[in-house]
Amino acid sequence: MKHIYPLIIVTLLLASCGGKKNQSVEDVIATNDLTLIRKKKTELDASAQAIAAQLKQLQAKIKALDPQEKIPLITTFNAKEEVFTHFVELQGSVDTKENLVIFPEYSGVLSRVYVKEGQKVSKGQTLAKIDDGGLSQQLAQLKIQTALAKTTFERQERLWNQKIGSEIEFLQAKSNYQAQQEAVNQLEQQVGKTIVKAPFSGTIDDVITEQGSVVAPGQSQLFRIVNLSNMYIKTDVPERYVSDIVVGKAVEVEFPILGKTIDAKVRQAGNFINPANRTFKVEVGIPNKDASIKPNLTAKLKINDYTNNNTFLIPQSVISENAEGEQYIYVVENKDENNQGVAKKVIIKTGKTQGDVIEVLSGLEKGTEVIQEGARSVKNDQPVKVIND
Repeated sequence: MKHIYPLIIVTLLLASCGGKKNQSVEDVIATNDLTLIRKKKTELDASAQAIAAQLKQLQAKIKALDPQEKIPLITTFNAKEEVFTHFVELQGSVDTKENLVIFPEYSGVLSRVYVKEGQKVSKGQTLAKIDDGGLSQQLAQLKIQTALAKTTFERQERLWNQKIGSEIEFLQAKSNYQAQQEAVNQLEQQVGKTIVKAPFSGTIDDVITEQGSVVAPGQSQLFRIVNLSNMYIKTDVPERYVSDIVVGKAVEVEFPILGKTIDAKVRQAGNFINPANRTFKVEVGIPNKDASIKPNLTAKLKINDYTNNNTFLIPQSVISENAEGEQYIYVVENKDENNQGVAKKVIIKTGKTQGDVIEVLSGLEKGTEVIQEGARSVKNDQPVKVIND
């Protein structure tokens, strides 16, 4: 009995201390004692760290003892034959062969301007008139003289046909009439140069010289006329594509400023390699029915230079390379009902790339299960487990 009482006292003391120490969080919060609350939080933080460390130790031991825990988890995809279209990405600018600044062919005062900016005109339509300085009157007088020379020639011709008069009189009349005709034609050409006409159908983009100004050939700009219906993009293509990019190749044209993408074709491929930059010229015709595409607009081109209708495409991220420079991937073989199999290294030969995918020319067969996620962490002949969704 002498040992019982001390034992009871010790037990009560421990219970009393333990009760205070193991107060619930709700009880501690209910005390509204900041010091006690902080103390409880510190105790819980220490307990959480200790439990985390213990869990880590347990997990490491489980992994070491359980063979299933050592098998890496991977995802796969099945190789299938696809159409591979490769594009050369270039930049070009929009142009038109019908974008022209009109100059006068005659010196004088621009007496009349018949068009305004934004006006649509037809080929041959009169745009302006230059004062001819009296050439029209001279032409009228010359035509009267030509008419007289014609009458004289016709009379001399009738007489000569009747064997009346001399041959020299007939020839002189004929020569005089022909000279007058040539003079009229020449003066008509001069007068014609005073009339400014549209060289092609289009739109008057700018009236540069106003009515009443003095103009001179090769110096005074009169109008800018533009036709937006016959537009094209010109770009320089590296010479290595000279046999791949030819007339008729498909082109995807993007206009970043317009937020617009259209399909077009190569309409002309140059035959001359520029020795300065080793490129050749390519023209891509573009439709422009709504006239939204303007000259000198920047465009991004994707020109189809290569198409394979029957090939395998895989992500570039699954490919590795060995010391000999050979490219390889990992595939899954002998997969069982639990989706567990063996990783096998396969040497492949690749072709062109487009974006994130690459063309596989050899080493891969249809239906082969290629490792995707985990491809860089597995080893040859290593057991793996497929966890595809």
